[in-house]
Amino acid sequence: MHRFIVVEGLIGAGKTTLCRLLAARRDAELILEPHDDNPFLEPFYKDPERYALPVQMSFLLTRFRQQDRIRQLGLFSRWVVSDYLFRKDRLFAEKTLSASDLEIYDQLANALNETVSTPDLVVALHAPVPVLMHRIAQRGIAGEEHIDRAYLDDLARRYARLWSTWDACPVLHLDNTALPYDTDDEARDEVLRRIDAALDGEVGSEAHADPRWPSLYGVDG
Repeated sequence: MHRFIVVEGLIGAGKTTLCRLLAARRDAELILEPHDDNPFLEPFYKDPERYALPVQMSFLLTRFRQQDRIRQLGLFSRWVVSDYLFRKDRLFAEKTLSASDLEIYDQLANALNETVSTPDLVVALHAPVPVLMHRIAQRGIAGEEHIDRAYLDDLARRYARLWSTWDACPVLHLDNTALPYDTDDEARDEVLRRIDAALDGEVGSEAHADPRWPSLYGVDG
């Protein structure tokens, strides 16, 4: 049976690590978010108001091209796992675009959304923002040094709103501070067990707001 799983969460939540674990343990095709050079990124930093729409459209189309590959893989591979949800692109668009530009963005994004594959399961990873800040500082990836607490707090709230209304597929919420699958074999086995159980129907078909949100991230609602 074909399975398409998406792992989502804030920067530093452990998405890629979990995706690699699934790829190794379930012999899954691994699709990681593209980081191709965006030709509008440098101009955007210099003139955000002018280049916000071009830079966001470029990101959207790059991700869409990769989504078409996911759709094709689904015809041949038993498992496909990706570290991003296509629709999350709008979380970033609504942060940077004006109301009029967001309308233009939505016209294209909504049309593209109708053609991308819907996951069988989304695994939403949670960790408090201070933990994420510590992880980001430890790994020292170029560019991430500009990420601050306010940015993550705001993004956490946007993700919480996304999950509170998400009904396209089941969502499994995991606090990975309690499941250190990057270092602990028992935690690896447990997270895989929970994912298998969710795929077998042990989570509801509709996402609903966890009463602890967004406190799971360490921010106020």
